[in-house]
Amino acid sequence: MNTKIKPFFLWRHLNKLRWLTLTLVFLMLISLPFIHVYQTYVAAHAYDLLAPSEKQLYDVMETLTAPLTNDPQEKLDAIKGTTWSGTFWEFKLSDPLAIVGQMAAGFTVYTPFLLTALIPVIFTVLFGRFFCGWICPATFLYELNTNVAALLQRFGIKYGNRRFDLRIKYLVLVVGLILSAITGSVLVATIYPPAIIGRELYYTIALGGFGAGTVFFIGTLLFDLLVARRGFCRYLCPGGALYSLLGRFRLVRIRRIVENCNDCAKCNAICEFGLDPLRDHFGQECNNCTACIAICPTNAMTFTLRPMDYPEQGAGHLGRQYRKIPALMDKEVD
Repeated sequence: MNTKIKPFFLWRHLNKLRWLTLTLVFLMLISLPFIHVYQTYVAAHAYDLLAPSEKQLYDVMETLTAPLTNDPQEKLDAIKGTTWSGTFWEFKLSDPLAIVGQMAAGFTVYTPFLLTALIPVIFTVLFGRFFCGWICPATFLYELNTNVAALLQRFGIKYGNRRFDLRIKYLVLVVGLILSAITGSVLVATIYPPAIIGRELYYTIALGGFGAGTVFFIGTLLFDLLVARRGFCRYLCPGGALYSLLGRFRLVRIRRIVENCNDCAKCNAICEFGLDPLRDHFGQECNNCTACIAICPTNAMTFTLRPMDYPEQGAGHLGRQYRKIPALMDKEVD
C-alpha cells in the first residue's frame, strides 16, 4: 500500500500570493508617474493656473495622499524609480542586468551601484528566476496574455506553440552586451520588458505619449500569441538569460512527490515555460511560480532544498502505468 506524503499546506496558496505581488508591483509602476506629476504641481504652487484635467489629477492625488502625509513634495519620495533601478525608503535596489549593462557600456565597475544588485543576486542564487515569476511587471501582462490565448482557442483560433532552442536568449544577452560596449549605451535595456514597461508607463502618464518601446512590447505579446507560448521570456529575454545563469544551482526548487503523483499531467499543461514537472525536469528555467503546485490534484508537488533537480523518478505511484508494473513483473517471472 502506498503512503501519501503531505507537503506543507501553504505551498498550494503561494500562487495567489505571487499574483498579489505581481499586481502590487504593476500598480506601483502606474502610481509613481502620477505621484511625480502631483509633486511637480505642488512644488509649482500654481493650482489656479492648472488646466481642468490637471486640477482633477491634483485633487484626486491630494485626496489619496492626504492620510499618508501633509508634505507630499518630500515624503512621497520614499519609493522612486522602477524595477530596473529604484529607491525604496532610501534603500537602493537594481536589476542585475542594469549592473552588467552599465559595466559593459562604461568599461568600469562602480562599486556603490554594484552593491545595489547584491540582494537580487542573492535571492536569485537561492530561488532561481524568482524575479521573472514573482516581480517582473511583464509577467503580469504575459500571463494575462496567456488567458487571451486560451479564450481564442475556445473560439477555434489556435495560438502559437512552436519551440526553439533555449540558448538563443544567451546569444541575445551576449550580443546586447557587446553592442552596449561598442556604443557606450545600455542597449540591452531597449529590449528588456521590465525596463520598457517602467519607461513607457512614465512616458504615457507623465508626458502624455509613448515611445517605440510600447510598439516593441506589443510585438512580444503578439509573438507569444502567434508563435510561441511565453516565447519572449523563454527564448529572447536577456534578463531571463542572466537570471537563468545566476539561478542554475538554486537551493530552493520544486520537486515531484512520486508517491502522490497520478500522472495526470496537469503540471505540464499549466507550466508557461514548457517544462516537464511530470518527469522531474525543471532545470534552470524554472521560476518557482508554484502554478504546478497549485493545480496538482493529489498534492504531489512541494519545495525542497537541493542544488540540483531530483533524477527522473518514473511513473507516479497513483497512476495506471505504475500499477501495471507489478503485473508485468509477474508475467516475466511466469
